[in-house]
Parts: sequence; C-alpha cells; structure tokens
Amino acid sequence: MSEWREFSAKTVDDAITNALVELKTTSDKVEYEVVEEGSSGILGLFSKQAVVRVRKKDDIQETAVEFLSDVFKAMEMNVDIEIEYNEVENQMNIELSGDEMGMLIGKRGVTLDSLQYLVSLVINKKTDDYVKVKIDTENYRQRRK
Repeated sequence: MSEWREFSAKTVDDAITNALVELKTTSDKVEYEVVEEGSSGILGLFSKQAVVRVRKKDDIQETAVEFLSDVFKAMEMNVDIEIEYNEVENQMNIELSGDEMGMLIGKRGVTLDSLQYLVSLVINKKTDDYVKVKIDTENYRQRRK
C-alpha cells in the first residue's frame, strides 16, 4: 500500500479535493481518515483547519501492466498488454500481442507459465483475496488443449 499523507484545508471536502489534485487521482482510488474536523471559530477567529490522511489504493491491474512492461523492456520486446479483471470471480486475464510471441510462449509454454506465476506473485502480494492470473498470447492455451 502507498504511504499516508496529510492534507489540510478549511473543510474536510476541500482537504480531500486538495489531496486528489496533488495525487493526480480520483476519489474511488483513495482511502482517507479524518484527523481533524476543522471549525470556523468565534467570529472567524481561532479557526481550525480540517486535516485528513489520504493514501492511494493499490490498483492490481496497473501493477500487472507495470511489472510486465518492465520485463518486456528488459527483454527488448514490444508487447501490447490487454487486461480483463473480473472482480466477482477474482480472476485476471492478460492477453499479450506483438511480434515474436513464440519467444514469450517458450518450449511447451514454459516461459508463458513462468510469466503467469511471476505476475501472480506480484499482484497477490498486494491483495487480501487471492486473484487467479491467466496469461495467454495468440490463443496458445486454447490451441494447446
């Protein structure tokens, strides 16, 4: 998880808005706690600012894309990554496409299986519930059956 950061403003809503702007994200992708409600004070004097602690939620799809992109960059391969995430079934399907997909499949799918295992380790480190990961390219898994 990302680390907590504090933001303050006249109201809790303003503090959250400031956090979203600075973190360059939307409200559904953050968690927050109200540290101080804030108050207007007497005649506008002695007012207290509202303070919130905010952190970005980890996006496992983003994490998977970043990890795979780093791997492909190291392999000097240009690969398109498409991800479908089914929250109900807790399953992530990743489709890879590009040139030289045979290299990614490897002998009897060993390289593809290894990539699938590594992605599973990376994203499941950040989740409470186990997410099943399936990686395929050029419909290899279906043809193999």
